[in-house]
Amino acid sequence: MTLCRKGATEAEGPVDSGEKDSYDNNTFLENRSVDSHRFAVISEKEAIAVHEIPAQITDLTIILTIAALTTLLCKKINLPSVLGYLLAGFLTGPVVAFLPTIQDRGSVAVWSDIGVIFLMFGLGLEFSLHKLAQVGGPGFLSAGVQAAGMGGVGALLGIALGWGPMNSLFLGVMLAMSSTMITMKSVEDMGLKQASFTDLALGTLVIEDILAIFAMVILSTIAVSQSISGWALVQRLGLLLLYLALWLILGIYLVPTMMKKLRGLMNEEVLLVFSLALCFLMAILAKEIGLSTELGAFLAGSLLAGTLHAEEVEKLVTPCKNLFGAVFFVSVGFMIQPAMIWDYLGPILLLSAAAILGKLLFLTIGGLVAGKPLRMALPAAAAQTQVGEFSFIIAGLGQSLGVTGAFLYPIIVAVSVLTTFTTPFLLKLSGPLVTFLEGHLPKPWLAALDRWCQTRSREKGEGDWSLFLQGYFRSFALYGVLAVGVILLGKRLLLPLLLETFPDRSWLPQGLTCLGIYLALALLLPAMLRVRRRFFTSLWLQKVSSRVILSALMVLRLGAAVVLAAAPAVLLFQVSPLWMILAALPVIWLATHSNKIAGHYLEVEARFLANFNERKLAERFREEEGNVHQWLTEQLYVATLACPTDYVQAGKSLKELNWGRRDHIQIIQIWRAGRHWNVPEGYWVVQGGDRLVVMGSPRQVENFCRQQAKDGVVQVSGLTTLRQYVSEQESGERTGQLLCYGICLDKTMPQVGKSVRDSGIKTDWSAILIGLERNYLPIPTPDPSLALRAGDLLWVMGSQEMAAKLLALGLLD
Repeated sequence: MTLCRKGATEAEGPVDSGEKDSYDNNTFLENRSVDSHRFAVISEKEAIAVHEIPAQITDLTIILTIAALTTLLCKKINLPSVLGYLLAGFLTGPVVAFLPTIQDRGSVAVWSDIGVIFLMFGLGLEFSLHKLAQVGGPGFLSAGVQAAGMGGVGALLGIALGWGPMNSLFLGVMLAMSSTMITMKSVEDMGLKQASFTDLALGTLVIEDILAIFAMVILSTIAVSQSISGWALVQRLGLLLLYLALWLILGIYLVPTMMKKLRGLMNEEVLLVFSLALCFLMAILAKEIGLSTELGAFLAGSLLAGTLHAEEVEKLVTPCKNLFGAVFFVSVGFMIQPAMIWDYLGPILLLSAAAILGKLLFLTIGGLVAGKPLRMALPAAAAQTQVGEFSFIIAGLGQSLGVTGAFLYPIIVAVSVLTTFTTPFLLKLSGPLVTFLEGHLPKPWLAALDRWCQTRSREKGEGDWSLFLQGYFRSFALYGVLAVGVILLGKRLLLPLLLETFPDRSWLPQGLTCLGIYLALALLLPAMLRVRRRFFTSLWLQKVSSRVILSALMVLRLGAAVVLAAAPAVLLFQVSPLWMILAALPVIWLATHSNKIAGHYLEVEARFLANFNERKLAERFREEEGNVHQWLTEQLYVATLACPTDYVQAGKSLKELNWGRRDHIQIIQIWRAGRHWNVPEGYWVVQGGDRLVVMGSPRQVENFCRQQAKDGVVQVSGLTTLRQYVSEQESGERTGQLLCYGICLDKTMPQVGKSVRDSGIKTDWSAILIGLERNYLPIPTPDPSLALRAGDLLWVMGSQEMAAKLLALGLLD
């Protein structure tokens, strides 16, 4: 290698090898001298900048130091820590000059936004979607009454103050918004987290947040057009609702499944990163589809709350939530401006009093209308008597659209701060206030309230109609939303992508998109049309009026399915809707009668239910350890029926009678002339004088007995649990013993991947499948089209012949 001196040209020649060592030393000393010189000429200002602490670190130090002192003071005098954070924000803001002031407000605003996301995520972790579904009805009623009442009060006050219609409209919506974070922080600080009213308060707040999203859509539409365009408004609201439902359904189906598959890789570090990634990803996605980041973070937490990792995630996230949550509450305290409060003192006090008293009144009324007692409704209302941070967003929306005055934002901030300070005190006074009202309200009023609460509780009882309609609308909504989502995603995402890929062949992208949509609809529409015969048959046979209602419901669902089936071709190829509807009818009929398609959507439904109830099922499994499968033998009931000698159904086989499919019961024994046959096959012919032992749920068995009584069949034994029936046989009180065993499927068994109908359980094992468990999810009397999977725990029943076959196959120890 040729070595030249630094700065020398090639003309000066190479460095001799003998000079190499001296050259290296001289070069080192020369470079060091140059570096020292360069450092010496750095200006004093630049040298200071090199060692200056970033403003963000200084600001964070100021915030945490003063917040620590103020929260300690609040704890000392038994006040919630949130008041300490608000006081710290005021002290570190621009008003108080003798204390250090925050320099970089932009960074603090970002930390505050992160704090809101963390607080909502933590809230979601404590309030699963399963729990939200339980309090959703009362929460919706309470939130609806409060939103309507406070919206009207706020609008009327704005007009009375002379602020004009648009300012008054925005003011009404802002006053109707409570703060989820403030409420739950106050409840937590006061040790009321497990109080009976907490679930009602939180359910109401979550519904309020969702209503706030739709209110923002309505306000922006009105503000832009200066009028209400009904159809455009319905379109925007419908699209938001569709996105929200589709997002939740896919989240419930995918997130727990993915976490189960990755369970072996999830240590604490990976679990924390994964959870926070999901939180922020869903917050960003929520913003992109027109929802709020707060709602997205809450839903992310709710999805994780239903998984087995929920408690560990909550423990890992709590320090982050506490840190950034403190910054959020401090940032709210920044907005306290005494001069502004003095200028608008009258309107601020008026609006604050209206918000406190109005929310207390309307939320209490809403809770009572929902059937909650006064002792629960009033404390839940007291916890929500503040104006929340959502009002800041709505005020900002009005200013950005140029339809509200500049004065409205600082006024609503002052009202929010003032009502936030009063919330903990009202919550403390709610108990004595309830006692006062119970002692001074007229006795007839209190008695009427008690009767109303009892009536609402009885209405929640699960009759045949209630259970049928729950299943009807659940499947209608679940698969209908997925079907509409598939069509929209195909048209808005898949089609543009294919058009870019095949720009010269417009028919090919349209054809591929249409094909993809119809493949998905082939699974979704049959599931949406599936008739839940468990209650349908009994309702159909009750009276003529029930048949009319049931027929109308079936026609409604069929019509919706036909429209959805015709929509892709109409949208993509502009085909005549009438011809597509006519073509869709036979296709839908064939699809609904396909056992293979039924097996696929039953698998999807089972996984969805297992994911939705994962944590609850696991908790029950732990609680009932040692007797974990008792659910099966205690949920199934048995009754004995005696057929008359002139039985009109005599001479028909069990397969022809089709009782299992029509009435969802199973014949487990037939007695004839002193002999009995266990688990009779479908070819068995029923004769007059037979005694039939039927099994099913209590309602199924009762309905079957009621129908058979019309043909002279007499019930000769009362309902007993299957567990009791089997134990009585074991004790010798009945002969012809039935046996019940649990068989766990592994991947080598021939039943895996086959439907219950084709599994051969009855022919190969001489047994009937009375239920199975999948991922802790109990599925009593499973549908014959359901495909069996490795890991399923099958509960089978039969006689000694069954036990011998299972022993021969090595399935019993």
